[in-house]
Amino acid sequence: MINIEKIHHVAYRCKDAKETTQWYKDKLNMDLVLAIAEDEVPSTKAPDPYMHIFLDAGDENVLAFFELPNSPDMGRDENTPAWVQHIAMRVASVDALIAAKAELESKGVDVLGPTNHGVFKSIYFFDPNGHRLELAANTGTPEQYKELNSVAQDMIEEWSQTKRAPRHAAWLHEQD
Repeated sequence: MINIEKIHHVAYRCKDAKETTQWYKDKLNMDLVLAIAEDEVPSTKAPDPYMHIFLDAGDENVLAFFELPNSPDMGRDENTPAWVQHIAMRVASVDALIAAKAELESKGVDVLGPTNHGVFKSIYFFDPNGHRLELAANTGTPEQYKELNSVAQDMIEEWSQTKRAPRHAAWLHEQD
């Protein structure tokens, strides 16, 4: 039986490893913890030079990026809205979220939010690679999380049949 302990790292592509490392340090206080560079992909043996950087996202969480200088310029799936694919990171409180928004804006970052999701509040912004980032602060009660968990499977079943938003957890966005 597979027993996942935690996510080891999540990896995305970047345009420039040095710029990305500096941006995450300057804007989000994330330190570079590891860099790996090869001329050949270890898993496939393809001749494709890369720089793979690993950034400390706190509590042993790692956000990683690949710079691929011999590949076509980065793009994104044009059939997927820009708001869908994102990296969400948790902050300690709503006060920390508001302070993070103010700090990011003072550093020239355009920030959307906070947005109330019922059991957490979020702000949104983009990194220099065009990746959408989210900072989120949990606000829900144990009872709310338990209720959401108890209706999750029913919601998936209803969605799979109707492709319409089930109303089981509509209360999340009906409050402010």
